[in-house]
Amino acid sequence: MDQLNLGTGTRLQHTQFGPGVITGVRYATYLITFFNHGTKEVDKNDPNLDEIIPDNVTEEIETHSDAEKSLLKILRLWNGFSETVPLGDRWKGGTMLLQPADKTQKPKEVPVEVFFHKIVMLRDRLRVLEQQINAHKIMSDEDKVNLQQYITRIYGTLTTFNVLFKNKEQWFIGEKGSAE
Repeated sequence: MDQLNLGTGTRLQHTQFGPGVITGVRYATYLITFFNHGTKEVDKNDPNLDEIIPDNVTEEIETHSDAEKSLLKILRLWNGFSETVPLGDRWKGGTMLLQPADKTQKPKEVPVEVFFHKIVMLRDRLRVLEQQINAHKIMSDEDKVNLQQYITRIYGTLTTFNVLFKNKEQWFIGEKGSAE
């Protein structure tokens, strides 16, 4: 294949490893996560590599399976792309008023959309931290579990802000919610 400008998320077919998705781009290589062989670093000019285009897409590649959705979620987390998270309709155009106890001081108004964006970014960064902890090669399993418990507690603390989310599946879930 003589294509040096394919981007993250491009679907490829490799004669040896089968179908995969570009998860990283380097100067002369692609990091490709293959559905059946994990992540491999492959030369951009590898003759065994073909971009999957509508003409040669097979039914097994064009699915919306849970595995594919999970892979896309991982790609977003590791590549700095956050999913579109809609704000609840009742909050659109709203403002938060932070009123000091001392009435002589001026209150601070914050658009709800700005505040919500910061909450979503916080959540996305927590998820990346969680992924990095789980993938850490030197840290012991015990240390990983201990840090994971702190992250779960942080999620639990943030459940107060679930009222802002339009979709329940995007809510923060703490310890009690994860046991359900």
